[in-house]
Amino acid sequence: MAAVKEGDKVQVHYRGSLDDGSEFESSYESDPLEFEVGSPDIIPGFNQALVGMEPGDKKTVKVPMSKAYGPYRDHFVFEVERQAFPPETNPVVGQVFEMRNEEDRAVHVTVKEVREDKVVIDANHRLAGNDLTFEIELKGIL
Repeated sequence: MAAVKEGDKVQVHYRGSLDDGSEFESSYESDPLEFEVGSPDIIPGFNQALVGMEPGDKKTVKVPMSKAYGPYRDHFVFEVERQAFPPETNPVVGQVFEMRNEEDRAVHVTVKEVREDKVVIDANHRLAGNDLTFEIELKGIL
């Protein structure tokens, strides 16, 4: 049987949890995730965990924050003028918006505070600053 190597397209089911045991994501209620191993769309620690697995294999891996979404960065929290939002938009704490960064890439930001003339937003990934645990089941190499 073939083992996964970088560049292979794979199908996996997974369950992700934090150190406190809370689950943040699972594919088990939907179709398996399909992607190319080594893709920059997948965190490095998850990609690395798949290398060497064979279809049907299951494993649990702990991915340190350095190989996940990195540390929480205070400088990713900043104020924007209230008028930067469309007039019909009324931002509320916890709401997620999509913005464009300097490279014109989509970035999801979370509203942290709403003031009369300013809105404080957080551009950190929601899982930044966390070590992550994944239960991975390799369904197949495509």
